[in-house]
Amino acid sequence: MQRCIPVFLDEEVVHQYYNGYCNNILWPLFHYIGLPQEDRLATTRSFQSQFDAYKKANQLFADVVNEHYEEGDVVWCHDYHLMFLPKCLKERNSKMKVGWFLHTPFPSSEIHRMLPSRLELLRSVLAADLVGFHTYDYARHFVSACTRILGLEGTPEGVEDQGKLTRIAAFPVGIDSERFIKALELPEVQDHMKVLKQRFAGRKVMLGVDRLDMIKGIPQKILAFEKFLEENPNWRNKVVLLQIAVPTRTDVPEYQKLTSQVHEIVGRINGRFGSLTAVPIHHLDRSLDFHELCALYAVTDVALVTSLRDGMNLVSYEYVACQESKKGVLILSEFAGAAQSLGAGAILVNPWNVTEVASSIGYALNMPADEREKRHHHNFKHVISHTAQEWASTFVSELNVTIVEAQLRTRQIPPPLPIEVAVDRYSCSNNRLLILGFNATLTEPVDTLGRKDSQINEWQPKLRPDLREPLRKLCDDPKTTVLVLSGSARNVLDDNFSDYNLWLAAENGMFLRVTTGDWMTTMPENLSMEWVDSVKNVFEYFTDRTPRSQFEVRETSLIWNYKYSDVEFGRLQARDLLQHLWTGPISNASLDVVQGRRSVEVRSVAVTKSAAIDRILGEIVHNKGMKEPIDYVLCIGHFLTKDEDIYTFFEPELPSEVPASVRPQVPTQVRTSIVGSRAALLMKQNSTSAVEQNKSYAIDGDTLHSMVTDRISLQEGSSVLDLQANDYFSCSVARKRSNSRYRLQSSDEVVTLLRELADHR
Repeated sequence: MQRCIPVFLDEEVVHQYYNGYCNNILWPLFHYIGLPQEDRLATTRSFQSQFDAYKKANQLFADVVNEHYEEGDVVWCHDYHLMFLPKCLKERNSKMKVGWFLHTPFPSSEIHRMLPSRLELLRSVLAADLVGFHTYDYARHFVSACTRILGLEGTPEGVEDQGKLTRIAAFPVGIDSERFIKALELPEVQDHMKVLKQRFAGRKVMLGVDRLDMIKGIPQKILAFEKFLEENPNWRNKVVLLQIAVPTRTDVPEYQKLTSQVHEIVGRINGRFGSLTAVPIHHLDRSLDFHELCALYAVTDVALVTSLRDGMNLVSYEYVACQESKKGVLILSEFAGAAQSLGAGAILVNPWNVTEVASSIGYALNMPADEREKRHHHNFKHVISHTAQEWASTFVSELNVTIVEAQLRTRQIPPPLPIEVAVDRYSCSNNRLLILGFNATLTEPVDTLGRKDSQINEWQPKLRPDLREPLRKLCDDPKTTVLVLSGSARNVLDDNFSDYNLWLAAENGMFLRVTTGDWMTTMPENLSMEWVDSVKNVFEYFTDRTPRSQFEVRETSLIWNYKYSDVEFGRLQARDLLQHLWTGPISNASLDVVQGRRSVEVRSVAVTKSAAIDRILGEIVHNKGMKEPIDYVLCIGHFLTKDEDIYTFFEPELPSEVPASVRPQVPTQVRTSIVGSRAALLMKQNSTSAVEQNKSYAIDGDTLHSMVTDRISLQEGSSVLDLQANDYFSCSVARKRSNSRYRLQSSDEVVTLLRELADHR
């Protein structure tokens, strides 16, 4: 124990953390056991204080780890007691190698979602680099919970959140099999075996070794044995069940009740089928030392493991390791994690089905020697090859590999925005252009299941209250032009920004207005919208058949959103919807189908933010009568992948063979003018905007009137941009994989940035 470092917790924290949150809430939940009815109200009242103690205890563990951590160390967190620890560690040191392993089952998402702290626990675990479970089923349940509760994307490798991949995998634990095998050769073990063989000579020995716990299925096991004796009178004096029940949590009323129940059943069966000289069940309420236990395993003919729910159950492994001579039979609950590993050699049973277990006992006792040998050989080979040492080595090795792979992915992820640098360059510039996205950039973040009204809020997005003041300051600065570029409809932008002196570009830039003027269209002249009705019919069909999905008809696109539908069902419906679209209304049309994380959008090929920015900039320049070229551009947003080429619009030209992923983050060359066809419109004094080239629209209803105003152009021969590379900041929000130069974690960081800019006008 010299290499162990203690973590000191005060008595009250231990009570609330260990006895309360861990053992009274998480443990029953993870084992599919409901809270005792009489305690449910009290538990509900004390939940928050217990969860606070849980977080405090985890933070204390993190503090001790940080005191002793050295660079390159691996931190392996274990079990449900420390689900908050990965987050605590990563917040202190994001480069720390952190793994987390759960030794219990992980329940289905329908069970886990009952936890009031469900979101925090899942996100805390996802802070780890590698998350391990005993079986694939548990891993699958965890991924499903992250998908259904957090709304994240599950992949074959794990769970992805904003470009960060947390690896999820199954690592079945084993035992030190060599220790058990060698123990059988020790004299004291041989002596115990000799005594046991004499004591039960002429009788088959069945064995159960369990903690006296609700999940171990001891009453079910004993009742199944009783049924076997009822149905097989010829076995009544030829078989004995040895049940070792190790006491646990003896101060808890439920466990005291279980102990009394087991004693009552054992007494009744022994009274019914026993005699003065022999009883069918030998029950011990105590543990055995290692040598006694090995001897008992070795002389047993049938081991009976009837867990109602068990993370792994290594008793089955220990029994197999000690059976190379006798080649006994293992009856194993299908609800134990070990069933995934030893199921081929064991007899799998449903412990709730007493009749099935009783029948399996008869089958095991009468099993031919050759079948016993085949079954044992299969399980023995697995036990000696999948040891505890191999399990630990595999997990740590996979954690190191995961770290390396994450580092490779990180190289493709834009670095965080250097806010101080962006603000400093802003202060030094004379004509600034700020291009801001709206949804998830200037709006409040919306939790998938965090708020009951979140669906309504998202379809009626509102500008964050804490952005109103800094945004107004920026809009009132004569050196700064603010453009809100969004996929939202015009009325949504009007509702949020009519009181600000800025430019609005709705529906991916297809409609434009300065807030002091009327809406105009920037749509290409030949843009056809004849496809709308047929696509609308498809969207209506799937909306009717997908609960909580919605679709929105805009003037240049249609969007079907299934964010609040059941995740699995929503994905299936989206796949089916796409097939309907490709084989029907859009099969021969010039349309783009843009798939978001939980949405499908259909728009004309020409409808993209980057395609519109040319026309928008031309209109802004002419409308404002700019005398000086733009010398600072900040473009930030949570844009769809399809629209991310807006980030590269202002980038210095690179050779076409150079992929975007290797473009320098802060290029050294200076951009003095825009070149190429995409920007030719902005080059000349006498350039006309796309708005001027479009047909006239009336301002009633869905049509628009093109606004023609006096143009004040730049001096002859000058360009719209005089932009140095270090004066351009493209920044994605809440997306780690992006074409942007930089990234911001959330709209909270957008608030921080805009406040800084507003204070440095």
